[in-house]
Amino acid sequence: MSELSPIERDLVARIDPAPMLDQVLAWSAINTGTRNLDGLAQQADLLARAFGALPGTVTLEEAAPVEAVTGDGRSVAIAHGRHLVLRVRPQANRRFLLTGHMDTVFPPDHPFQTTRWLDAETLNGPGVADMKGGIAIILAALTAFEASPAAAGVGYDVLINADEETGSLSSAPLIARLANGKAAALTFEPAALPDGTLAGARPGSGNYSVVIHGKSAHAGRNPQDGRNAIVAAAHLVLALTELAGSDISVNPAKIDGGSANNVVPDLAIVRFNIRPRETGAAARFAAAMPVVLARIEGDHGVHTHVHGGLSRPPKPLSEAAERLFHLVRECGAALGQTIGWQASGGVCDGNNIAACGVPVVDTMGVRGGAIHSSDEFCIVPSLAERARLAAVVLHRLSGEQP
Repeated sequence: MSELSPIERDLVARIDPAPMLDQVLAWSAINTGTRNLDGLAQQADLLARAFGALPGTVTLEEAAPVEAVTGDGRSVAIAHGRHLVLRVRPQANRRFLLTGHMDTVFPPDHPFQTTRWLDAETLNGPGVADMKGGIAIILAALTAFEASPAAAGVGYDVLINADEETGSLSSAPLIARLANGKAAALTFEPAALPDGTLAGARPGSGNYSVVIHGKSAHAGRNPQDGRNAIVAAAHLVLALTELAGSDISVNPAKIDGGSANNVVPDLAIVRFNIRPRETGAAARFAAAMPVVLARIEGDHGVHTHVHGGLSRPPKPLSEAAERLFHLVRECGAALGQTIGWQASGGVCDGNNIAACGVPVVDTMGVRGGAIHSSDEFCIVPSLAERARLAAVVLHRLSGEQP
């Protein structure tokens, strides 16, 4: 077990929990549901000022175009908030990527909008764990790291995107661009378990909408002349579930469309999610989908259009990723923190980063839990705890050893 070096002890001592808590309270008071562009703009401005205290250049990057299928089968553009990027020492030979997200799953009309203390150490509130607490950790860790002599020899980019909760579709090109050439990446999603356990391997994730066009007819006079899109959709759902297996899950989530009871419906939209555990499973699903759709079209006299696809590739633990996890565990041990990891069924921007060939630990954020619910909580002492961990990890990633 390695001990902290004098420089690392100085870095750790620089972590002040008081401003971190103030930031979490202030940022969580702003509704930043992914579709709340005004709230996201307000949050982005505050973050730009906060991260502007670090060396480098802060920019707010425009979202890439994204389309979604409406309930009537049309593809329409979906507006997204801008993404914050901080670039520090871009000419350095060794550079890292740190990522977080400012959006939450709670829209402005959701009843969960305020924070409250559950006990002396536990804060309940929207985004306190997922992941405004994580953003505060990034800022505190980098501020401390900049005091290290090692910092001048390395560079890093910070990305705080505005659409992680809906799959990072508008920030995916930016993630890939920033990940390119990085030695390692840290993402500050909350820990997988309240005890601080990290998420290891992750499955991939893809969201699909299959638009089915049939033919209208009178349900009583001439139903034989119609082509029932809802019936075709039902058969498609059953066919999709048959594609699930031990290495991939398929979750049909919603069927839109239909018509009046006396009309053969000519439109249906099947929306579903897949979670392939391996790249091969994703490839097999992609190959099977056209076969399934061709059978549905032939059996029911409909035609189909597929929107969406795999947006989060599977994230197995590569050898480089294993080494990074062991480094984090070693740093935790030096700080008196026990760090372990386990496979997770969830996905995040760590999937996208790993797909670029960059080793990543993607649950460097707070200890907490019940995310995506009104019971979301942050264990407040973990703000400083995880910031100290990140600062030491960055110091050792820079090539400095105790």
